[in-house]
Formats: sequence, C-alpha cells, structure tokens
Amino acid sequence: MNTAEASFRLLRFILRLLAHTPFRVLYALSDGMFYLLYYVVRYRRKVVRRNLTESFPDKTLHEIKHTEKAFYRFFTDMTLESCKLATISKEEIRRRMEFRNVEEVNSMLRRGRSVAVYLGHYGNWEWVSSMPLWLEQGTVGAQIYHKLRNEAMDRLMLHIRERMGAVSVDMHKTARYITTLAAEHKVCTIGFIADQSPRLKESRHFLHFLNHNTPVLTGTEKIIKHYGFEAFYLDVRRTRRGFYTAEFVKMHDEPRFLPDFELTALYFKHLEQAITRQPELYLWTHNRFKHATKLD
Repeated sequence: MNTAEASFRLLRFILRLLAHTPFRVLYALSDGMFYLLYYVVRYRRKVVRRNLTESFPDKTLHEIKHTEKAFYRFFTDMTLESCKLATISKEEIRRRMEFRNVEEVNSMLRRGRSVAVYLGHYGNWEWVSSMPLWLEQGTVGAQIYHKLRNEAMDRLMLHIRERMGAVSVDMHKTARYITTLAAEHKVCTIGFIADQSPRLKESRHFLHFLNHNTPVLTGTEKIIKHYGFEAFYLDVRRTRRGFYTAEFVKMHDEPRFLPDFELTALYFKHLEQAITRQPELYLWTHNRFKHATKLD
C-alpha cells in the first residue's frame, strides 16, 4: 500500500467515525475543539482579528472579540457538521438545511432555463451540496469546486459533496462542462462560490466590500451572460445550532443585459448584507484582503 492510499484510508476512517457520531456528542466535541483552536493553537488568530477590525471599523474591541469567538465556535461546528454529510440521510439533511423560494427556480428549470447560483464561504456551504434534493427532477445540479492539493482529502470531499446528487466540477473545467451540457440540451443549476481573492496578476476589477477596495473574480458573471443563465443569490441563515435556511433570491430579470461587472457588484452587495447580519458565519480565517486596500 502506497502512502497516498494509506492516507486516504486513515482519513476515511476518521471521517466515518465522526459521521456516525450523534449531533449532541459532535457539538460537545466541537466545544472542546473551540478552546483548543482559539486559546491553545491560536489558529490564524492574527488574520481573523485583522480581517474583523478592518471590515468593521465602527465596532469596539470588545465587540470584535465577541464576534471573533463566535466565529471560532461556528467554525468548529461547521467543520464537524460537514463530516456528517458522509452518512446523513436525505430526510435529515432536508430538515436541517431548508431551501426556500425553490418554486421560482424550479419553474425556470421546467421552462428550460438554466440557473446560476451565487454563494459565498458563509454559513455551512458544504451542506449546500444538498440543493439537488429540492430541484426539479431530471435536471442537473452541479457545484464548482477547487481541487485540493491533498489527494486523499480531495477524494473524500468529492465523495461527501456528491452524496446528495450534486455533480462536482473542477473550476478549471467549468466552461467545458457547461458547453457540454448546452450541446446536450440539458438544463442545470450550478452553484458558484465566487468570493475568493484572485491572484495578484489576475486582479483587474475592484469593488468596495467590507470597508476594502477589493479585487474580485468576475468569471461567474461572464458565464451567466455567455450562456444566458438566470442569476440567483443564495441567502443563507443559521437559525440555531445545526439548522439553516437558504433562500433563492433572484438578482435581476435580465442579467445578460446588465453593464459589465454590475452583476458581480450585486452579488457582493448581497454577501456583505448577510455578513453584516451574522458576521460569525463568514470564513474570516481566509486572508481575503491580501491584495485589497482599506478604505479608511
């Protein structure tokens, strides 16, 4: 057995162990992980503090620390919740991740209109892979993903992300995949996590986002316009521990005819509103503003 296969089997064993753990025990474990990650390991504490302080200049240090701790508590919850995707039933995930305004999306799919869904690293984005359970039967539900460097972890994540019927598409093969669907006259709903920071040499368009002049990715907008997709934003809320709602919000009636970059600006406006509402649900450990400049 080679090293890669051994790593895969070990990770799969750990994943299955966590996946079969009852939620109440999982959250007790998460509470312990929070203290370890926040107080002992201090995982990316400087990055999180800087991101929060720069993004919310009007908040006091006490408020920043409160949000910071709330984020780490959610972060450990979400990490362990994601493991449950390996075993959770369709009925249970539908109960815990409730999609709303689904009929508006399904009516478009029935009319042969494909749909692009903007979302961010906000809430439990891994559980969003259960979206196909709510969509019109006979249509394709897909999600664009960034391949992980660790091959064993990548295999495991692909497995759990596709258990609920979603197709995972390597981000570098997005255009080819959508072109193939179009040629085969297949109607689809595709989720795009579009809030990552572009590489410095690819930072061509900037928007005001969370008190920063921020470089943004515009590929999703280009795909929507080129293929004539309908455009929705997925507004995620955490209602209580282990329970979420995800509402499809139509972004524009005719996204193809919007001026360049306006659809991207609408997406970041929606995302900023969500982050302001429940800031602890955003992925603050990501060095999102490494190529951005603070506005004040």
